[in-house]
Amino acid sequence: MLEAGLRLRAFHPLFSGQDLVRTYHPKPADITRVWRVVDAEGVVLGRLASEVATLLRGKHKTIWAPNVDVGDHVVIVNAALLDINPRKAEGKLYHRHSGYPGGLRSETLANLLGRDPERVVRLAVKGMLPKGPLGRQMMTKLKIYPGPTHPHAAQMPQPHTLTSTIKRVS
Repeated sequence: MLEAGLRLRAFHPLFSGQDLVRTYHPKPADITRVWRVVDAEGVVLGRLASEVATLLRGKHKTIWAPNVDVGDHVVIVNAALLDINPRKAEGKLYHRHSGYPGGLRSETLANLLGRDPERVVRLAVKGMLPKGPLGRQMMTKLKIYPGPTHPHAAQMPQPHTLTSTIKRVS
């Protein structure tokens, strides 16, 4: 069976050595990273997280490969001004465990957003990235700030408008 497959490849015109389409693998020299600023004011959390995850992975680029980090740096400002549905703010729970018996702690989305808005956005984006070393490497390119200012002006970040800017009707 294997021998027949090899014969087919050797004599079939579609499988001649010069006509094969090779899989593109981006080299480190091919990767150019851009700094982008995303304003999270009035944006739904899930829509923000999915678009930021796409930018961090680099899926918007033509050189994207699933096993290589080709994404851009993303700075999120106004993370404290997300548009959260009141029902979800009280119903969604975030859990963490200390590792000791009885060490499970739960917190609502509204409480966590008031206390630490960067963590809310970081957890949402982290859930949409690959698990493992590649996803952790992509997360290092994410910077989140609760207010409108950020210290990355020297990198000359470009403003990025979200494609999914659907505002929730109150």
